[in-house]
Parts: sequence; C-alpha cells; structure tokens
Amino acid sequence: MPLDHYITLGRSGLRVSPFCLGAMTFGEELGWGASVETSNAILDRFIERGGNFIDTANAYTRGHSEKIIGDHIGRHPSRRDRVVIATKFLSNLYPGDPNGGGAGRKSLIAACEQSLRRLQTDYIDLYWMHCWDRFTPIDETMAALDDLVRSGKVRYIGFSDTPAWKVVEAQLTARFRGWQPLIALQIEYSLLERTVEGELIPMALEMGLGVTPWSPLKSGALSGKYTRENAGKVKADRGAWVESALGERTYTIVDKLIAIAKELETTPARVALAWVQGRPGVSSTILGARSLQQLDDNLAALDVKLRPEHVAALDEVSRPTLNFPADFLKMAGVFTHGGSVVNGEDSPVWPMAPRNDSERY
Repeated sequence: MPLDHYITLGRSGLRVSPFCLGAMTFGEELGWGASVETSNAILDRFIERGGNFIDTANAYTRGHSEKIIGDHIGRHPSRRDRVVIATKFLSNLYPGDPNGGGAGRKSLIAACEQSLRRLQTDYIDLYWMHCWDRFTPIDETMAALDDLVRSGKVRYIGFSDTPAWKVVEAQLTARFRGWQPLIALQIEYSLLERTVEGELIPMALEMGLGVTPWSPLKSGALSGKYTRENAGKVKADRGAWVESALGERTYTIVDKLIAIAKELETTPARVALAWVQGRPGVSSTILGARSLQQLDDNLAALDVKLRPEHVAALDEVSRPTLNFPADFLKMAGVFTHGGSVVNGEDSPVWPMAPRNDSERY
C-alpha cells in the first residue's frame, strides 16, 4: 500500500494518508527530539512520499513543534492547503493560571488562537481534545468546539485519551443538538497495549470514529532493538518511557516479531506497525521520527503483507486481559448464537466489525 492510498477519516469526507506523521519529536527542548533542520527534512520527505496527515499539540516541545510546522508549511498557502494539520488543546502552558489549560470555553478558545498563531494558518484541519478534563462539563467543551468550526477556525474535531463512555456522551450530545460531531479517536494502541479492544475500539466503530493509534511501537520497545539477549545492556534513548515496558511479555512478543520479520525479509518494527495498521477501526497510524532514516524505515511498513497465520501468531502472543464485560460477552455468544462465538472462538473483542476497505481512495 503506498502512502498516498488515502483513507476517509471516520464518518467524514476528510481523506488522510494511512500513516500520520507525529510531530512530538520536533524540537530539542525535551532533550531527545530532532533539530529544526532535521524536522523540516522529515516533513519534506513525508510529503514527497505522499503523506498528508501531520499531528502535533500545543504542549509538544512547549509549543516549538507547532512553530516548526508553521514556519515550514503554515506560512506558505500553496503548501498549507495540501496537508491535513491536526493539533491538540488541554495542556496548560502558563503555570499558575487556572484557566491556562483544560477543556473549558475560555481556555479552549485561547489555546486555539495561540495554536493558529504558532502554526501561521487561518484554520486547523483536525482539533483534538488531548485527554478528558473531568472538571469541565462535556457539553461546554462540545459547544465551544462547534463555535470554532462554525467560525471557520477548525474544520473537524476529535478526542484523544478519553474513556469510551465519555466519548459516547459527547458524540450523542453533539448529534442531538446539531453540533459538529467527533470524527476520530486518538488512543495508544500496539501489541503491548491492546486493552483498548475491550471498549474503545468497538465504541469507535459504533460511533463512526476513525482510530489513529499513537505509540504503535511502545516508544521503541517493539522496534527489535531491545531483546531478551541484550536485556539491560542497551540504553534506551527515551529512558523510562521504554524501560517501563521491557519485561518477559515484551521479550516474548519481540521474539515473535523477529521470527516473522526474518520470514518476510523485513524488520520487527515494520511487522509491528503493519499489525497495528491492519486492525479493525484503524484509519491512520501515527509515526514519530527523529531522523530521515527512521522515517523511511517506518514508512516501509506499508509494503509489509502479513499473512493470516502471522496475524494469528501475533494476536496469540499479545493477547490482553480485558475488563468486564468483554470476557462475559464472549461467553454470552455461546448461548445467543447456537454454541459459537460470532467473532471467532478465541477473539477477545465482542463483536469486532470487519475493516471497510470501500472507504479507501
């Protein structure tokens, strides 16, 4: 699949590339990101290859990520209109200001105006709530987002890292009040984080939300760099982000990734990315890169064709423990469908709709 094999995002007409360029690594303020020059080169390579979907946030490298994108793309109308720029609100960039962050109307609208200035653009294609703000009524957030869409400053909206029940409340509130609905859900999803299959993924399928997974390689833990053989001997570039994920379960999954990669003459990272991108509900997987080589290596995952036995093996070795009622509903299928489970005897998800390839362009 080429990078310019565009997919409609959720229940919308917005067409995005199957991989999204994550810009959390743009800027060196946090000690492990890419320089401005390298970030610009990564942007150019991604767009040259056909990618059109870029994801950032107001908090990434303290706003520098947005500024890098704005300096390189936003200030040039001919380039700006060719890409889909997504950014997020919620983080407070003003310590001590109680309204400097959150999902309330005051902070939300202020954050949007600030992001527009850093991005040097008149509009944001997709505006995400970075995570759930439990101190703000969801109807206040949705009304403010609808105002931004009606004003032309935002085209589409989505939620990131929010409980399924709260996303449903927001979506139904928007539908019944005639407000702009959500079109996408951004969540962590990888072979090491599959608990989202219990409620978040089925909810997204039911609510018409395109899923854009973040950390599909679990901060590099699934890259193949960290193995059972070199455990404790390789220093993780991102420190605790990676080290906290390393353990027996991870090494067992990595062993399987390495075996499949050898069979397909590719890399473990590409196999892990191909698995995520092939999951039901997934529209565009977010890739982070700190170098052109890393970007090129990851984009090559689009050429990886996993066979059913590969997917089954990875599913088995990474099988998650899901919370109630997922396992109960699986068992209930035995009683309601003549002694068999609708979505497969060993499937942990109930039920999981098939991928709709008819929405590809």
